[in-house]
Amino acid sequence: MSAVLQAREVHAFYGKSHILHGVSLEVNEGEIVTLLGRNGAGKTTTMRALMGLTPPRMGSVTMLGADTTRWPAYRIARLGIGYVPEGRKIFPNLTVLENLTVPPPRPGPWNLARVFKLFPRLEERQGQLGRQLSGGEQEMLAIARPLLLNPRIMLLDEPSQGLAPLVVQEVMGVVKSMREEGLSVLLVEQNVPLSLGVADRAYVLDDGKVAYSGTAAALAADHELVQKLAGATAES
Repeated sequence: MSAVLQAREVHAFYGKSHILHGVSLEVNEGEIVTLLGRNGAGKTTTMRALMGLTPPRMGSVTMLGADTTRWPAYRIARLGIGYVPEGRKIFPNLTVLENLTVPPPRPGPWNLARVFKLFPRLEERQGQLGRQLSGGEQEMLAIARPLLLNPRIMLLDEPSQGLAPLVVQEVMGVVKSMREEGLSVLLVEQNVPLSLGVADRAYVLDDGKVAYSGTAAALAADHELVQKLAGATAES
């Protein structure tokens, strides 16, 4: 498999605060990679660094064969990178349909009809305002919006945060379906058992450094290591 996303020795800062200390990771074509770690380990900062929102001060990022290290976020998105930020960040005063049609669509297999087939509740609620949706529906909307850009890579930051267990299972089913459609996925997730259950490989961050890199199955089988690094049991 060829790598579609590579980060090499990335250092990122917020002002003078040094958050990422040489993070290296990669995502191969058609695989799901999960990025785990305790609160404050640097997971969201890693996603922001990859998307150009918190540009790396040192190191490099390559996506789909292009050096995107110094690119602004809009240019990275145009390359074919979908991003679902922590907290969803939908437009609360726009309807579901308006939220979906804000970004100009890119050519490809994903269109409104296909998104509505994947998320029937969004079709039912397409005339409702974003703020009127449940948390699960808002997360579906946050995932559906970048799909209409027909990305080749999806970056998902905490998609299960604050959702009921049944909705979480539904969202993770969508994540697995992305892989079946040929998308590559980088998934940041606090729900360790769930993320290890859908991922091919895993990285664990600890204090801004990669503390584990390997298969998701091997990490899930080592309950003591999961507890030590990610702060959760590997059992459902």
